Amino acid sequence: MTSPRAQSTHRSHHVAVVTGASSGIGRETARQLAELGWTVYAVARRVERLEGLAEETGVIPHPLDITDADGARELAERVIQEQGTVDTLVNISGAAFGTDNVGEGNPQDWEAMYRLNVLGTLHMVQAFLPALRANGEGTIFNLTSTAAEAAYEGGGGYNAAKFGERALTRALRLEEAEHNVRVLELAPGMVHTEEFSVNRLGGNEDAAEKIYEGVDKPLTAEDVARVAVFSLTLPHHINLDSITMRPVAQAAQHKVIRSTDR
Repeated sequence: MTSPRAQSTHRSHHVAVVTGASSGIGRETARQLAELGWTVYAVARRVERLEGLAEETGVIPHPLDITDADGARELAERVIQEQGTVDTLVNISGAAFGTDNVGEGNPQDWEAMYRLNVLGTLHMVQAFLPALRANGEGTIFNLTSTAAEAAYEGGGGYNAAKFGERALTRALRLEEAEHNVRVLELAPGMVHTEEFSVNRLGGNEDAAEKIYEGVDKPLTAEDVARVAVFSLTLPHHINLDSITMRPVAQAAQHKVIRSTDR
């Protein structure tokens, strides 16, 4: 009998699950993978947005709050029942809430960030890991952030969450290498999407726009998705362990060149 790994070597079709697919980086990643002919399950909470994406691209919409562990397991069961296998899990869902210093931070914001960025990723990984192992050439992709690389004032809660997600990712890579499960991490810096900073600042669109004011070409969701898709479409034996990407204008987490600086 041919082993699962030997069978998967000749696969020409991919089945991917992409979280955070209702907007921003997740939506664009799902779109780009679908354009390549992948079967993509697009996962997010907002049904209307998922349905719109499905009409545009042919992705399969699946409404889910990834902090719901039972819901994540039900999704995994659905994918296996409908497709027979899955080879790629793309964890894009994540968020930041608040910019308070540690001393004034809202514990509810901290808890929400931890639940989404760390526990949500954990639920998805645990739900899909058995199928990814069985596939023989499984891939798990986690989107972290440069906030996982360096702490900054006003970012303590988000730093803590993304440092936690990075630790999860690195431990997972060590644990799953023997199962031929590839674990990738992409850490973007300044990305101008329609919702991330607005949500972080409590819906204040003017304050959100000031974050990018004067910055020449901050990254876009399309930019980040292009790098994500590149890493996912490399031959399976190539593992881009950790990728950091920033706009040229952001030389480091603490140094951003703005037009007023020139």
